[in-house]
Amino acid sequence: MQPFELPDFYMPYPARLNPHLEQARAHTRGWAARMGFFEPQLGHHIWDETDLERHDYGLLCAYTHPDCDSPELDLITDWYVWVFYFDDHFLELFKKTGDTRGARDYLERLRAFMPLDSVEMPEPTNPVEQGLADLWPRTVPSMSLDWRRRFAGTTQALLEESRWELANITEGRIANPIEYIEMRRKVGGAPWSANLVEHAVAAEVPADLAYTRPLRVLCDTFADGVHLRNDIFSYEREVRSEGENANGILVVERFLGCATQAAAEIVNDLLTSRVQQFEYTALTELPLLFAEYGATPRAQLAVAAYAKGLQDWQAGGHEWHLRSSRYMNKSSTRASSTAALPTTLIPNGIGMSALRLTPGSLGLGPRVRSFAHAPEPVGPTPLPEIYMPFTLRLNPRVDAAREHIVDWARAMGMLEPAPGVEVNIWSERDLRDFDFPLCAAGLDPDANGDELDLSSGWLTWGTYVDDYYPAVFFPAKNVVAAKAQGLRLAEFMPIEGAAAELPVNPLEAGLADLWARTTAPMDGAQKQEFRRAIQSFLTACEWEVLNHTLHRIPDPIDYVEMRRDTFGSDLTKSLSRLTHGNLVPPQIYRTQTLSNLENTAADYAVLLNDLFSYQKETEFEGDFHNGVRVIRNFLGCDRDRAVAVVNDLMTARMEQFERVVSVELPTLYEEYELEPDVRRVLDQRARELQDWLAGILHWHLECRRYGEEHLIARYRPAPPAPAAPVTPGFTRPSGLGTTAYRFGAARSVHS
Repeated sequence: MQPFELPDFYMPYPARLNPHLEQARAHTRGWAARMGFFEPQLGHHIWDETDLERHDYGLLCAYTHPDCDSPELDLITDWYVWVFYFDDHFLELFKKTGDTRGARDYLERLRAFMPLDSVEMPEPTNPVEQGLADLWPRTVPSMSLDWRRRFAGTTQALLEESRWELANITEGRIANPIEYIEMRRKVGGAPWSANLVEHAVAAEVPADLAYTRPLRVLCDTFADGVHLRNDIFSYEREVRSEGENANGILVVERFLGCATQAAAEIVNDLLTSRVQQFEYTALTELPLLFAEYGATPRAQLAVAAYAKGLQDWQAGGHEWHLRSSRYMNKSSTRASSTAALPTTLIPNGIGMSALRLTPGSLGLGPRVRSFAHAPEPVGPTPLPEIYMPFTLRLNPRVDAAREHIVDWARAMGMLEPAPGVEVNIWSERDLRDFDFPLCAAGLDPDANGDELDLSSGWLTWGTYVDDYYPAVFFPAKNVVAAKAQGLRLAEFMPIEGAAAELPVNPLEAGLADLWARTTAPMDGAQKQEFRRAIQSFLTACEWEVLNHTLHRIPDPIDYVEMRRDTFGSDLTKSLSRLTHGNLVPPQIYRTQTLSNLENTAADYAVLLNDLFSYQKETEFEGDFHNGVRVIRNFLGCDRDRAVAVVNDLMTARMEQFERVVSVELPTLYEEYELEPDVRRVLDQRARELQDWLAGILHWHLECRRYGEEHLIARYRPAPPAPAAPVTPGFTRPSGLGTTAYRFGAARSVHS
């Protein structure tokens, strides 16, 4: 008996079949035999010819690449046979045996079979190596070096992050939802598939566009769609038969504590929203990208062919899952009537009686919810128990920094109406209430006076940007003006010499001053890294303006990933790395362990901010870029349930942060045989993030940016009254700074 009924899938594209299917089947059968795929491996049965015939990867490739010629389809099919064989080979030899050291050695050897600019390879010792040694030189000669780097990177991620699955199986650990989506992209291999789409359609994405947000979103939404769909179809085999725990339905079951059927429906809603964001990005963001970069017609055609190739893959992959014996794909037994649809949406006439239309298959639920935001009175947010295992340390120089930041903000023009728009973003009272030096004092408790002033300045400037964009660009829905402002701000971050422009508003004046003071001791490469971090923050602000203009509430995945940028996480990471010098090799910063360390801390901080700012953003600003609002929208639940889910996500990310520090960092040290000086730097970074997390929570509790009394005074000021003013703020908990924080569920933001 199936563990759940298949949901109504949203699939807006028709599946088409490549006419060279039979040739591909015959070719890949002979190729797999030559590579040794049907031979036992160290006493383990991996595949025989019957397995290959039953899984029918030729059909998969014929559906997912319907337009390529016969030789190209043969090559693509061989790649997919190889990658599925690798998955089963790794399962039998390492996942089931728990041989983590053998897995590491096995995966490291595979790197040698993907040279970027030569053909030299070691002698293959197993069928996986043999297959890769054959495929690589058949594939890369026709592609640029940039594409080869990207393809080698996604192939390595696909192979090496299998260790993440192995570690979780060995520990019996199920990932939290944010971690799962992040890692599933790498383990599941869809970014790798997206690279192969470029090869199959003979349209390479231009290098200057490949790393922009719209192209990244096309790839990521494609990847999430492929993987979430696979999770639904493969749940029975992976979870019930093979003991796997890297499955989205299982993750949702455990995290939300719901039944399997409900979890499958939630995963399907997320799948639907990712496919719909793919459509949204292709239709709304690509034209803006082409205009911004002045893309040539040839470049635009290449991107369009790539997007269509991803679209074909989604449609064909869905059809293959419905047909392959590898998956649970019996038809759903639930009623297929169209009674739930408006009659105007139900086709009639000859040939229409067999058409199955439901709200799910049309994707109406997620799509309607994504555009259903309206400002509403939500009242103060009752805070749940907030898990904070780290002790607060405050910089004793905070009072001097408070006075300095007021003088600095006034000098930059931040306390006057914004030029050209006559919008008064902040008053001096606002700035003192926000108390950014208190935040800096917790984030950097050991800084000297100049360092604390600089840190306070960056927090002040970043929050001013965060308030400026909604105040100036939201009312007019002016995406072009927001992008123009971002381009101007780039002028105040010169890599060499002084800025060529003169500042015309507080955003530009503040950035010009902070940039000059911060980057004075940096070399060119460090300035480039820091500049990219600030630009990612500004791009995320433009993303919010575009969403507001189109009245689109992001789905949870898009929200979490972009919220890191709107919170300035990359900026924080870059500043930290620069203070550590060059002791840590760049490849260490690129490891998943370091990424996990930074991202878990960032996600905890941004979700914490969302709890405190929910009333401010939803009720007073009409904004929907808030985790509580996003969860309410996606799950269709009330505020209190959404607050609980956000808090559970925060807690899960904090627990993962602790695990990275206690388990993953020591493992990284041993695996890369890092020197003691490097280990000390990374241990220091972990301690800095602990201070950062404790300091951020303390600031949210103590500042007067989010309490209801302050919000009313700022957004709905009443005429002056003779009565004494009420001082808004939070009640100071006893023992603050000396014990771990835990606050009761009844505590509200303005208590």
